[in-house]
Amino acid sequence: MSTSSKFTSADLLLMPDDGKRYEVIQGELHVAKQPSYQHQFACGRVFRFLDEWNDRSGLGIAIEAPGLIFAEDDDVAPDLVWISRARGPQVFGVDGKLHSAPELVIEVLSPGLTNRQRDCQAKLKLYSRRGVLEYWIVDWQQQQAEVYRRSDGELSLVQTLYREDALASPLLPGFSCKIAALLLSLPSPS
Repeated sequence: MSTSSKFTSADLLLMPDDGKRYEVIQGELHVAKQPSYQHQFACGRVFRFLDEWNDRSGLGIAIEAPGLIFAEDDDVAPDLVWISRARGPQVFGVDGKLHSAPELVIEVLSPGLTNRQRDCQAKLKLYSRRGVLEYWIVDWQQQQAEVYRRSDGELSLVQTLYREDALASPLLPGFSCKIAALLLSLPSPS
């Protein structure tokens, strides 16, 4: 690994293939444990609704857990992204990773303060700095979603949606989905 105090994309290549997610934000290493079934279920539901809308509209592509390399010291793997067909050629690199901001980034929160701080603070700042147009933070535990949109050069919270509210976006004409449909109640372990 790097001998400097900052981690880079090169350091991520040396990380073990152990099921954990390794990311670098402003040179700081962030490690997340294997996600829970609730997290993965919510990711799958959001992807399903976006993908079905894409099939109808033909306007873009939704991708699960892509590598998103803004710079050597900003290398993350968001849960989901949406990229318009027009923007795609600017975003995709020859290495199969994304190298520029997608229009929409979606993170599904995992339990724990460290995970919440990473997604709600560090990644919010990163995506804001790097030009993401919209950022959704889906919280399956609280059964809600926060929607941030770019205004005056930064991402700002525009709404918090609850179970009966519909999620829609000016980026996705005709897309609408109730939060409850994304976060179907799952049986609790006995």
